[in-house]
Amino acid sequence: MSTSTSDVVVTGLGATTPLGGDVASTWEALLAGRSGVSRITDDWAKEYPAQLVARMASDPVEQLDRVRARRLDRSQQAAVVAAQEAWEDSGAAQLDVAPERIAVVFGTGIGGALTLLGQDDVLEEKGPKRVSPFTIPMLMPNGPAAAVGLAIGAKGGVHAPVSACASGAEAIRWGLDLLRFDRADVVLVGGTEACIHPLPMAGFAAMRAMSTRNDEPERASRPFDKARDGFVLGEGSAALVLERADSAKSRGATVYARVAGAGATADGYDLVAPHPEGEGAARAIGAALRDAGLSPSDIGHVNAHATSTPVGDTAEAAAIRSSIGEHVLVTATKSQTGHLLGAAGALESVFTILALRDQIVPATANLDDPDDDAAVQALDIVRREPRKASFSAAVNDSFGFGGHNIALVFTTA
Repeated sequence: MSTSTSDVVVTGLGATTPLGGDVASTWEALLAGRSGVSRITDDWAKEYPAQLVARMASDPVEQLDRVRARRLDRSQQAAVVAAQEAWEDSGAAQLDVAPERIAVVFGTGIGGALTLLGQDDVLEEKGPKRVSPFTIPMLMPNGPAAAVGLAIGAKGGVHAPVSACASGAEAIRWGLDLLRFDRADVVLVGGTEACIHPLPMAGFAAMRAMSTRNDEPERASRPFDKARDGFVLGEGSAALVLERADSAKSRGATVYARVAGAGATADGYDLVAPHPEGEGAARAIGAALRDAGLSPSDIGHVNAHATSTPVGDTAEAAAIRSSIGEHVLVTATKSQTGHLLGAAGALESVFTILALRDQIVPATANLDDPDDDAAVQALDIVRREPRKASFSAAVNDSFGFGGHNIALVFTTA
């Protein structure tokens, strides 16, 4: 597929996830079928119906200066670690571009929840004078974007989309637009989340959104499977460096993929439940295809949002089937990583790009007995083991509470 010099391409990738502390280890673990899910052993979790989480495999504190790390919320620490890897991977630090032309778009669904809840405990137990002076910068949802911007010296704008579990994908869409409208020359985009804590766990459990398969942690997240019973809360971050193709070519940068198109819609249906037929999701995918100038038959792979919830998976299957068709190879990588909320769309975009690069579709773990739903039965969902394939275009879709729908199209460069 030909690439115009004005196209937007990906030149750097970074991640810290439940499967690994960087992109290479995460991708290797994903293809090997390993799971990042474990059971919580803390005393507070004993009374919880859902006791499963997917923690980062590598503590981000160990990859940062100690003083700096103490002034960052865990979600911010993860964002900086992923962003630094992507920035170094892209070679953008050596790029002759003014800081005023470097931008950051980094999303999160919840933000500094650990700081907020932890400092509330300090307030209640020790009084207001013991609350950290870094509390506000650490809890604000734009904190990760700001921390990343400071880390790379970005002065061309720092933006923080907050659209629940679509935040990371929306950040990529924003970055694409910044480059298309010549508002920046390099944009570091991504998403982050770290909110494994009793209160968020209790809140999600009260909604009956989380898996209670506590005795089988590695088998708990099972998108599209008939026995699925909810998602597993994960944490981590992923980042991508975007720039125009002419810039990448002129400096001899490695190009992973082209960001060919993006689509965004709102369901206008319910605050937390998706439209049962995936109507809004299908419109987002259709908009992304039109933006990319591609037809459904051009798409060879979809990395699905598929969280392992009973309603969400069937709605998404219907959306994929109606907007793309039954020929496409589908995978659901949350089966191994858990659900990283605001970081999910960014991480799954990294997976989509690597699938394009290596021409392989990761398997959906734990898909033993596909749901009887007609759309699920019709789709070619890769399971049991990764599948080698030949394709030049792929879609990653992400959805969030509030009815947010984002679809991204990536192509070979």
